Amino acid sequence: MLLRSGILTASDGEVVAVDNATATSGLVFVCEHASAVLPPSAGDLGLSPEALSSHIAWDPGALEIAQRLSTSLNGLLVHQRFSRLIYDCNRPPESPAAMPEKSEIYAIPGNLNLSPAERYARTAALYVPFHDRIAAEIARIAGEGGKPVIVTVHTFTPVYFGKPREVEIGILHDTDSRLADAMLEAAAGGPYRVERNSPYGPEDGVTHTLRLHALPQGFANVMIEVRNDLVRDEAGLKAISTYLADLISGALERVA
Repeated sequence: MLLRSGILTASDGEVVAVDNATATSGLVFVCEHASAVLPPSAGDLGLSPEALSSHIAWDPGALEIAQRLSTSLNGLLVHQRFSRLIYDCNRPPESPAAMPEKSEIYAIPGNLNLSPAERYARTAALYVPFHDRIAAEIARIAGEGGKPVIVTVHTFTPVYFGKPREVEIGILHDTDSRLADAMLEAAAGGPYRVERNSPYGPEDGVTHTLRLHALPQGFANVMIEVRNDLVRDEAGLKAISTYLADLISGALERVA
């Protein structure tokens, strides 16, 4: 079954979830690729069960990392409840990658030849409410006298197009590198291979959320990418989350 009309119903629930809504640190964690769930109206988009559970559908482990960071650093967390296969909320509506026809080695039949009306329907149903909620939370924090800091959390596959990736943690930034610089300096000589703007960078279009919510208002921001083989069990999740929490808290002391 391929999606051709209708996106969400009341039974599908909210598009966006907010955890730790009463947090007071000013940190706003965002997880755009938290879920592999497709709305029932989308069927399987013509994909196999293997593809639907793979990294093309979501960022495995990213939500768990973000939730742990939210808890340990007293930050609010906003996350998307549906798969990036139906709409990638880290891409603007005009980007082909927002509703990709192909992701790595997988063609996505249900995303082929979408009409302008179909693209608009997905944008209105998934992208707009997600980013409206992020903007509202940031505005609330700022309005209450807080100092918002935006941190987006992602994971990436250790093998991409058949090529292994050596980097373990990527610290990504766009034109504002304040927080990233401080985190990278703190990470030097540490237990993980940490690199700047790797395995992706702003030239790949991955900093959309930062461009939308942080850069125009001058809020400190960073995007974190973790290789997903490092967070496949409890021990890995705990180690990475603790490490990142220390990097972020130390960097904030220097940037503040």
